[in-house]
Amino acid sequence: MADLDLQPKLMVGEGWGDFALLDSGHGRKLERYGDYRFIRPEPQALWSPRQPDWAAHGEFVPGSDEDGGGRWLFGGGQFDRAVPRDGWPMARDEVRFTASCTPFRHLGFFPDMAPVWDWMGSRLDGLDAAQTLNLFGYTGVGTLSLSRFGPVTHVDASKKSVAQARANAALSGLEARPVRWIVDDAAKFTAREVRRTKRYDGIILDPPKFGRGPDGEVWRLEESLPGLIGDCAQLLDGQSRFLFLTVYAVRMSSLAIAGLLAEALAHLPGRIEHGDLAIREQGEGGRVLPTAIFARWSGAT
Repeated sequence: MADLDLQPKLMVGEGWGDFALLDSGHGRKLERYGDYRFIRPEPQALWSPRQPDWAAHGEFVPGSDEDGGGRWLFGGGQFDRAVPRDGWPMARDEVRFTASCTPFRHLGFFPDMAPVWDWMGSRLDGLDAAQTLNLFGYTGVGTLSLSRFGPVTHVDASKKSVAQARANAALSGLEARPVRWIVDDAAKFTAREVRRTKRYDGIILDPPKFGRGPDGEVWRLEESLPGLIGDCAQLLDGQSRFLFLTVYAVRMSSLAIAGLLAEALAHLPGRIEHGDLAIREQGEGGRVLPTAIFARWSGAT
């Protein structure tokens, strides 16, 4: 039976050559993506900014309701010609990918996931041809990071996201890596894998608060997550290395999702931990900005 550590942990991203959190405060954050600077909403930045003025190429202004919406503002309300409309290349280690200003306030990937990619690599290190599953895989940066350890199954309900993930693989020169790119509802796909008696060495999932599958399937986190975690648990065994779950933009404790993992993975040895993902501001004495909650299971191997 996996041991549940009740004490929360921090997984802090420090930024890298192509990304930095420059400043934060008053409910916003200033970030650098390659050569471009952007301002985005960040409700957890309750403190005051350190810099009096933020020079940026664009800013995302949220809608009036808390469920999303909003728009990007660029020079004078028009798209700033300094920001490529079709995106621009970025890189982390061997993985190259395209960043762009999406309608959902993201820029095509989640930089706070960088320490997660590193942690998964440490869990798989030394394992020959590890089989991993990335659910809600988005544009594939995490998938490509996993692909150096063995075959990856990448699942996302968005055809556009999977197409961008494949494009990122080509941009990285990694299109020959053993990745299955699948457009499907994550819950339905996982249930089928259970019926097929599939098995994985590691699973990562980053489910949204609300979403729809390619055939109109409805996903609501609080209602749908327990069943999905239960199915994921059946795809792991005593030799598996990890399950990693991240949750954004919900009023929920990391201990709650850790308890869900503890229940679903009670048949397996190992350890369950939970806490916050965060990014450290650039520079001396940089503050740590929390961005999401996580729960993770580490196999005993």
